[in-house]
Amino acid sequence: VYLDGKPLTFVKENCFPPPPPYSQQEDRDAWFGVKVFPHDPETLRPPAQANRSYAAFGNYRVRLGAVCLAVIQLPAAAGGDLILQQRNAGNYGAAGLPLWEELYSLSRPGLGELIAAYRRQAAAAPSVRPSTEFRMNGRGATGAFDVFIDREDGRHRLIYAKGDCALAEYQTPVTLHIYPERLADLPFYLWNGGVDNRDFDLWAYGGRPGGECIAVFPLPHYPIAAIHTGQAGHWAVNLYPSTAPDRLRETYAALADRQPNARAAFDLYWQGKRLVYWRENCAAADTAAGFFLHIIPQDVADLPAGQRDAGFANMDFAFERRGGHFDGKCLAVIFLPHYPIQALRTGQHAPGQGELWAAELTIER
Repeated sequence: VYLDGKPLTFVKENCFPPPPPYSQQEDRDAWFGVKVFPHDPETLRPPAQANRSYAAFGNYRVRLGAVCLAVIQLPAAAGGDLILQQRNAGNYGAAGLPLWEELYSLSRPGLGELIAAYRRQAAAAPSVRPSTEFRMNGRGATGAFDVFIDREDGRHRLIYAKGDCALAEYQTPVTLHIYPERLADLPFYLWNGGVDNRDFDLWAYGGRPGGECIAVFPLPHYPIAAIHTGQAGHWAVNLYPSTAPDRLRETYAALADRQPNARAAFDLYWQGKRLVYWRENCAAADTAAGFFLHIIPQDVADLPAGQRDAGFANMDFAFERRGGHFDGKCLAVIFLPHYPIQALRTGQHAPGQGELWAAELTIER
């Protein structure tokens, strides 16, 4: 397969009709196709055979002596990932049996190798985590898909891969719940639940080359706090952001000339709608216990109905989901709700020990 600009050219030498009883018809009916998965599915336009997530193009082969050749002209703006395929169907777009399929990336030619290498690495050492801005927390149940985040040119894609993948697994819908760092990044009607539900059909975002299921799902551009994905009744995994050290250092640098709003086991800084936790000499044990955060609004009517009786919003969190360690220090950032806040109460707690420390901040109007 040759990709020279946007014409995609399939060539096979020593290409002859199959032996009887198939004659030349089977050879003539086989067609070549490509699914184009752009970084942003909203860029899909006619005249492509448009699906929700990809555009499909195809062509029949032409025999030139002993050489078979097919050319598919991709749109000038095509980008992202490709599934190359050949099917023995009599009509373009028909669901004939796939003769072969393969994953290719227009912007990252080594994407298929990247997936294969990561799957081999994860199988050999399950504790190994992908070197991306996210890390995987568990690999789900036996028979689950390997799921990891790939970052490319500032964009994030969620990649699913599984070898020896049955057709039933390929056709099972995938649940995908995305939790943003800031509620304001969601449409207003989703604020109460705080989750961006992007469930999808696996086949609509990938292929099944060589019996291996692969899907590439483009993630939204807003900062993500956590991801939950799986196939109902079969497997599920959670993924959490591992904040990049450079981002932590930038936040720390902005705090250097300020006095904290409160001091306890951690220094606490109030920055508009952000609460920053900071500790100078910090080991993993210092952040292992859970953090609690109670937000007292100026008007309890701003709280969800189930929290109004308590009079505060509960935003307890695990440190690893909101921050990280660097240079012997640790820092976490919490994005707070949009409504006016009167006070905050926060600290750490551990089972059987209760509160390890607590601090209160009064927010000036």
